[in-house]
Parts: sequence; C-alpha cells; structure tokens
Amino acid sequence: MILKTTEKMIQSIAAAALFSLALGAALAPSAFAQAKPASAPKSQQAPPAKDSGQPADSASEDPAPAEDAAPNFAPVLYVTSVEAMRSTHEPALDVIRVRGLTSSEGWESGELVPLTKGKPADGILDLAFIAQAPTAPATPSKNPEIEAVFTMEPGHPFKGVRVYAATNRVTIHAIPGYAEAPAAPNDCSECLGKYYLPKGETAPAGVSADSIVREETLPSTVHVIKAGEGIRKLDTDPNRLTLVLNDEGRIVIAVWD
Repeated sequence: MILKTTEKMIQSIAAAALFSLALGAALAPSAFAQAKPASAPKSQQAPPAKDSGQPADSASEDPAPAEDAAPNFAPVLYVTSVEAMRSTHEPALDVIRVRGLTSSEGWESGELVPLTKGKPADGILDLAFIAQAPTAPATPSKNPEIEAVFTMEPGHPFKGVRVYAATNRVTIHAIPGYAEAPAAPNDCSECLGKYYLPKGETAPAGVSADSIVREETLPSTVHVIKAGEGIRKLDTDPNRLTLVLNDEGRIVIAVWD
C-alpha cells in the first residue's frame, strides 16, 4: 500500500513538472520571431461610443484579432540593373539604385541589405536585394518590376558594388557607374499547354517551335514534375517555378510556390 501511494505521488510530481515546462515554453519569446523585421504599426481608431442602454459587461464582445505573422522577406527573383550615383557637392554622397523583377504580384518593401562585413579584399560592397514576399502560391504572369535605393556613407572604403538576387547578380566595378543584366528568363506566363524540352534534348517530330518551352530559357529555380514522379516535399519558395507535366510532356500546371 505504501509503495502504491509513493508511486502515485511520483507520477503526480512528474506530471506537474512536465506541465510547468510546457507552459514555460509556450510563454517564452521565440528567438526566430525576434529576428524577423518588425511589422508596421497598425493605425488606431477611437472606440465607438457605448449606448447608455447597453450593459457595461464586455464579455460578449468579439475577441481581439490575433497578431499578424512576421513578414516573409526573400531575395527578389532577378536584378536587371545597378546604378551608382555620386553627389556633386561635398561631402560626396554615393547612392545605389537597383532595379529588378519579382516572380509574381504582391511583393513589396524592396530594400538593399549589406552582406559585407568590414573592408572586403576586392573593395566591392556586396548587397542583397530583398523584399517582402507574398505567402500564397501565384500563377505566372509578366514579372512585376521593383526597385530599391541604398545610400553609402561619405568616406566609405568601397570602389564598386555587387548586388545579388535569387537567380543572378550584377556588379559595378567603379563608382559612379552603371551595369545591366542580360535579358531576364522566361516568366512562363504563356507556358500552359506547351511541350517542355529539357536541356540537350531534341523536340519530338511535329511539335512547332512556338509550342516548346526550353529548360535553358527558364529561371534556374524551376522545379519540373514529370510523369510518374511525386511532389517530394511540401516546402515553399516564392522564387521557385514549379511545372507539372502530363504523360505527353506538356505543361498542365505552372505555379510560383
């Protein structure tokens, strides 16, 4: 009897300890959430005047909405041009203007984030072109344009700038200066129903050139699901173009996911 009572006490203590640990984990702030950029403050409005005939009890009121999720920042799809401009008055100020393309509609808040720490060996400042990406998959369309500006402090040690997107980079070796990237990859806005041709393969007989989508013309992030293949995993990437082929090798689904 004493042994059973002791066992029950031990089980009760263990359960209480586990509950305390779980509660602490739920209430503790997340390091991942803290690392994300803060959301813009919401506009506030004065509460509506209460009807004097209504009871003061607010228990029946709708609960407050949950806080918005942290924004999802990611590199833009493609850098199209980089321009470095220098002011004409002292102290000289260098301004970097970058244009690019996003994979789909809904990207916003483009910015240039320095990747370089200290003075680089080649004297080039590395920047990442990022923006707040949409969270839902999107049907391919003409790639929207986006741009961002970065101001360099007077007296900086850099002689040039290198800007990275998800699929390419563009470098300026002197300031002031200007550089453009080659033509952007196929946005696949007109891919549906066309035959997908992997790199190095020959098109089937009878398939016209305007009915073919060549692998080498697509973004390097393309993910092709051929007949007989599974989807592998359910992760998301706003810069990944997923193409699903039917048994004939034609594209039946195209999505930025």
